Amino acid sequence: MKVDEIRRDYQKNTLSENSIEKDPILQFGHWFDYATNTRILEVNAMTLATATSRGRPSARIVLLKDFDERGFVFYTSYEGRKAIELEQNPYAALVIYWKELERQVRIEGRVEKVSKIESDEYFESRPIESKMSAIVSKQSKVIQSRRHLEDLWVGFLKTNFNNNLTRPESWGGYRVVPSVIEFWQGRASRLHDRIVYSREVDHWKTARLQP
Repeated sequence: MKVDEIRRDYQKNTLSENSIEKDPILQFGHWFDYATNTRILEVNAMTLATATSRGRPSARIVLLKDFDERGFVFYTSYEGRKAIELEQNPYAALVIYWKELERQVRIEGRVEKVSKIESDEYFESRPIESKMSAIVSKQSKVIQSRRHLEDLWVGFLKTNFNNNLTRPESWGGYRVVPSVIEFWQGRASRLHDRIVYSREVDHWKTARLQP
């Protein structure tokens, strides 16, 4: 089959102004809980798009680790490409896609670091192997071979496995503070439902977008 012949009609759900919450964080919570209960694999996976100061974009998959009225949190190295771009241009976009539910959520907003206390608490909750990876890996830096990376890991393991590992200053969390959140529900004949929330001074404004 040719790529341009791949098609799928969406018919599972609907999205109505009469059924949504006034607060998009509450609405996201409903959708996230439903997706979790559906046992979707990697339910918290999301695309994070950043850009340089000149507007050159890049995107990658990260994992959502927390959300509340303040925003959407992920954790990463503070020295990798995404961190460098966020330092230059502190705005980002997120996309979460649950294909099994024919649903998508887009989030746009300013990005800030979470507090050191939040980063410390999350780091402490991680498996020891994940802690070690955050310490050993210099994210996005060129390395001569896979073997060299594994040697670094083994060397660190021999001397630190039984130690109480603490979060390196070069690793922690970011929070995307949303200004726009759009909920997309696939519908038949490509007449999809799209409802967007835009942040006003003291409330959220909703509107329906054409598909």
